[in-house]
Amino acid sequence: MKRSAFALIAPPVAVCRYGCAGCCAAPISVFWIAGIISLIYAFFGGPLGVEGISLGTLALGAALWGIAAVWAETVIRNVEEDENDPECETRSSTVCRMVRPRADDSDPMDEVKKFQSR
Repeated sequence: MKRSAFALIAPPVAVCRYGCAGCCAAPISVFWIAGIISLIYAFFGGPLGVEGISLGTLALGAALWGIAAVWAETVIRNVEEDENDPECETRSSTVCRMVRPRADDSDPMDEVKKFQSR
């Protein structure tokens, strides 16, 4: 519950703290900051300079913030699934970090050494 609430309030901070900061904290931050700016800008009339609140700009800000929150929650959930199954045995995670080499894969460094010894 704490992680979900944190992902709703501050999505990039939640991803850095509970997820994988290198995964997508930067794009989530862009969406979140753009949402905050849009929400503030809506109270000043938005791009049309209307009297009062610009509802379109307000809706845009809420949508951007919502996208950032859903994205952060997805990242946090997938990182948790990866930590619970480090060997990727159940394959339930969509972001499995392990890539197993096939038996017929050669070591790239062996290929380089072959060319240097000639």
